Amino acid sequence: MRLFARKRAAPALMAYRDGEDLVVLVSAPDAARADSEVLAESGLDLTRPLLVRHHLLLPDTVAVVRAGELLAQDGYQLTVVEQDAVVHVRAWRTQVLTAMSASQERSRMAGLAQRLGGDVAGWDACGPR
Repeated sequence: MRLFARKRAAPALMAYRDGEDLVVLVSAPDAARADSEVLAESGLDLTRPLLVRHHLLLPDTVAVVRAGELLAQDGYQLTVVEQDAVVHVRAWRTQVLTAMSASQERSRMAGLAQRLGGDVAGWDACGPR
């Protein structure tokens, strides 16, 4: 007779990479709109993993390196999109997206960018065609 149920390991996430042949499924560039509203209107299947990308505008490469160090602790990677007066980078990772996680990560990215002298330009989520 079993007294304790065995815990099952969480299923492994399918890992996507920035730059793969993925399409943007939902975009949230406006911080004034609630992430829960954006996701509800998208009609996405939020049970499957997506590539979530946060768009950061950082002042220089020193800030990019520091952002990369801090975000790597939580599995994020950075892609430099363009560099002129500011450096536009995408912080990305594969995750199952929820309204709560989108809101928390948007806030976190805004705080990080502000501490590094930069700004954010929203987030988007990508998946296969």
